[in-house]
Amino acid sequence: MNTMTIDGHEARIEYDPDLDLFRGEILGLNGGADFYGKTPSDLRREFRKSLQVFLEVCQEKGIEPFKKYSGRFNLRISPELHSEIAVRAAAEGKSLNQWVSQALEYAAHNGA
Repeated sequence: MNTMTIDGHEARIEYDPDLDLFRGEILGLNGGADFYGKTPSDLRREFRKSLQVFLEVCQEKGIEPFKKYSGRFNLRISPELHSEIAVRAAAEGKSLNQWVSQALEYAAHNGA
């Protein structure tokens, strides 16, 4: 995964061949904040600047800078997969929600 983390904030990094620069996009914000650089040190410096400016603008305008998540979302999967995970959850003595939550937590922390 092409990500960079600074002070607990994460950004997705991609190469922009038209500009011959790396572009970063800060994730989890209530708006857009991006930055560019040629080297990793350029990216880190610009990441900090972009985040600082974004936070200052949010404070000036009274805007919550970070997205809020409810902890709920709908997921559409095939009936076959639904059946498989329901059986696996039951076999492990877990609710479907517990099983899926643990699988997602594992994937999020282990890059799976």
